[in-house]
Amino acid sequence: MSADAQITVKSRDAKPGHAFEVRVREGKGETRHEVTVSEKDLARFGGGGDPAALVEESFRFLLEREPKESILGRFELNVIARYFPEYPDEIARRLKGV
Repeated sequence: MSADAQITVKSRDAKPGHAFEVRVREGKGETRHEVTVSEKDLARFGGGGDPAALVEESFRFLLEREPKESILGRFELNVIARYFPEYPDEIARRLKGV
């Protein structure tokens, strides 16, 4: 992830769980993504904390591994662990400092 990447996380109504619109701006380009987080995944990955913080840090994690254009346009947060097996441990470590 380059230093100039900006991640904006906006909450959207979703029952059950949480839904977010995420914008990633980097250079002159921007991508938009829709991400849902179930209560189960919030507890599993985010320790039951702030779901928006979990989503933002998850995007930082993704951007360290792939360009913004490669991130799926719509997905459930738990999908990240399918592509990156280190995600659960790494995101837990990161969120302890948030």
